[in-house]
Amino acid sequence: MTQSSENQVSELKGGEHQAKDAAPVAGRPSMARVAAAGSIGTVIEYYDFFIYGSAAALVFGPVYFPNFSSTAGTLAAFATFATGFIARPVGSLLFGHIGDRHGRRTVLLISVLATGLATVSIGLLPGYASLGVAAPLLLTLMRIVQGLGVGGEWSAAVLLASEHAPPGRRGLWAGFPQTGPTVGFVLANGIMLAMTATLTDEQFRTWGWRVPFLCAGVLTLVGYILRSKVDETPTFLALTARRTLERAPLARLMRHHWRRVLLVAGAVTAAYAVNYAATTWALSQATGRLGVDPTVMLLCLMGSMAVMGIATPLVALLGDRYGRRRLSLLGCGAMALCVVPYLAMLQTGRVGMILTGTSMILLAVITMLGVQGAYIPELFEPQLRCTGTAFAYNIGAVLGGALTPLVATRLSSGVQGMPWGVAGYLLVLCVVSLGCVVRLPETSSEG
Repeated sequence: MTQSSENQVSELKGGEHQAKDAAPVAGRPSMARVAAAGSIGTVIEYYDFFIYGSAAALVFGPVYFPNFSSTAGTLAAFATFATGFIARPVGSLLFGHIGDRHGRRTVLLISVLATGLATVSIGLLPGYASLGVAAPLLLTLMRIVQGLGVGGEWSAAVLLASEHAPPGRRGLWAGFPQTGPTVGFVLANGIMLAMTATLTDEQFRTWGWRVPFLCAGVLTLVGYILRSKVDETPTFLALTARRTLERAPLARLMRHHWRRVLLVAGAVTAAYAVNYAATTWALSQATGRLGVDPTVMLLCLMGSMAVMGIATPLVALLGDRYGRRRLSLLGCGAMALCVVPYLAMLQTGRVGMILTGTSMILLAVITMLGVQGAYIPELFEPQLRCTGTAFAYNIGAVLGGALTPLVATRLSSGVQGMPWGVAGYLLVLCVVSLGCVVRLPETSSEG
């Protein structure tokens, strides 16, 4: 056998192992309870992330960077937003190691506490007027802690669901944590909307924006209690019983599966880029340059995200039936086709057009992302699954999510009319992601 063939066989083992480690287990817990425990964490984590993104677009510039111009202040606020994404791969390595060595459940408990407490701290953090330069520095530090927590959250949540799920339904159950970002977004922006709609601009800038951050404390407590009542996954318990846990999962992952890590990261990059262009950057663009009322824009985004959330279980079921890779390819192609029409509809500044365009492009995003909760774990063998899933996914999140609000703001700065630079940037990423998915195998036939 040639070296190339050996590498291909080695990389395909991740999918093969998925069928072997999911045999029925006596006393298997209710999948509804498992799905709820996994999903509540992603709701909390992405609630935290989205309120930060909304606050960065609406208020962080004048509160923490008052000496900057309007555009420079927005860029500085988005830069602190980006630090959370940059911290995600570090969190994925830390929590991935813990998940492969000490269990998926342990990661779920630690990650939800880390992100929740950091978010509450942001709500209590004084502005530049009180602390001077220490204020934006502490804001950045809290954002990094948020990023570390989210770096371990998603992978542990989808592994909890997929490793408990019966064969033939992994896509469906692992898809439920994928609804967390949607529910988190609706909750975050619903509270943010209530603040902007009922308070004056002065009240919102002074204290109103802090309320959503403080509400994260209640969500965190609820999430921790739910997760503490869920058992460890059968896969991890079997690895422990057989004493086949990997001592250095990252080292083995990089030695044998680094190509697959890069392909997975590249595959999800476009989905993150398009998602954050349609939410975080679009919120800033519409309320600033296009003059759309912030309350109206938040309502449009909430409606579109609700459509995305409703579609998620359907996409996951389609992945079980027709294949995760096929749905991923379809999603990448749909995103590429929707970019220019979406941006054109956004530029009209008309509510109906913005709602329609955003719903359209987010449906394309979830067609790709909705199957990743099952697809990515199936690409890695059980001993490396938490590390491989977390690291690969979060590298893609950094490349797509961290840079897009910054790049799009820069490319659209001073541009009148259609932001063709933003369109070109997103289209290039869609083509790159499409190419990466083409190089990945199908796995759904394994269970």
